Amino acid sequence: MGRAVRIAMVAGEPSGDLLASHLIAALKERLPDAVFFGIGGPKMQGHGFDSWWPMEKLSVMGYWDALKHYREIAGIRRQLKKRLLDLKPDIFIGVDAPDFNLGLEGNLKAAGLRTIHYVSPSIWAWRGGRIKKIGRAVNRVLALFPMEPPLYEKERIPVTYVGHPLADIIPMQTSKKAVREKLALPRDYPIFAMLPGSRHGELEMMADTFVQTAKIIFERFLPNAIFVVPLATRATRLQFEAAIYRQQATDVPFRLLFGHAQDALGAADVSLVASGTATLEAALIKRPMVITYKIAKLSYWLMKRMAYQPYVGLPNVLAGRYVVPEILQDEATPENLAEALIKLYEDKENAEAVEEAFTDMHWQLRQNTAEKAANAVIECLN
Repeated sequence: MGRAVRIAMVAGEPSGDLLASHLIAALKERLPDAVFFGIGGPKMQGHGFDSWWPMEKLSVMGYWDALKHYREIAGIRRQLKKRLLDLKPDIFIGVDAPDFNLGLEGNLKAAGLRTIHYVSPSIWAWRGGRIKKIGRAVNRVLALFPMEPPLYEKERIPVTYVGHPLADIIPMQTSKKAVREKLALPRDYPIFAMLPGSRHGELEMMADTFVQTAKIIFERFLPNAIFVVPLATRATRLQFEAAIYRQQATDVPFRLLFGHAQDALGAADVSLVASGTATLEAALIKRPMVITYKIAKLSYWLMKRMAYQPYVGLPNVLAGRYVVPEILQDEATPENLAEALIKLYEDKENAEAVEEAFTDMHWQLRQNTAEKAANAVIECLN
């Protein structure tokens, strides 16, 4: 090609930022002069990506949050569409964020641009009717999970199974002893990792519950327990600290980390994880966990009505059974969560069964994702 290949991308949250950053790195090896622009986060920008708006603008949670920010997000999408139609990039890659990206991809494809959607929307979980819209909007879907390609093949939508990059990054075995040494944590104490989410809205819903849960475990069950809490940003750290003061839990031994979620999970005996990509990280590190979540009541009611499966946590969805407990919404009281975590901590036999199930899952998802995704993009470009 005479000029540099221009690749437009949109990622809407930290998990998409991570995925896209690996893809950019793999594409740059094959297309060293390619330029990347659109909307992305710090990891993408670290690879030279030009983000026209802050990614946080798109990070909303549930229907209610989306409605509150609808006008601003719709305005961004309108301006972005106009810029992309004027610029005519060689390809557009929407990374997850289906509510934002699919409509945009449909407009771009109708105008003759090539479009890829990276990360299949969870049509296996709910809103399966979207598959027709996806087929109209994109030239190819890059699917992270093995149960997804057959759904697209049935509808004759081009699809490539690429696996999940976390399965490539996370080693097959994580030494608890080594990670505890790295974090200067005692070798023999009970350690609980607590991952309340990476977004402001998630912390708003979950921080107090997580703090109260730790307080109950510390006061009632294990006075020598330590609670390791990785937080994604300065803002979410401040939110969690505020919850510690609100709940009068300053005597509870919390260890707050900036990032380092995988270290926190690796050091832990058991984890409490807000549903999302972090549950997959916990599964790949092969520790028992309790999956929990709270969202606005209306959002939860709508999602529950449209769900096809009894589970919401990715590890259980991938296994097709409850490998780890899920305690959601109104059931997610500090008492219930503390009790479930202690039960998991004490059940060493179950910990072995969990490790075995998650090891099988790890092998299945380890596909050299960035390389496979880059090959699919280049095929589409050619």
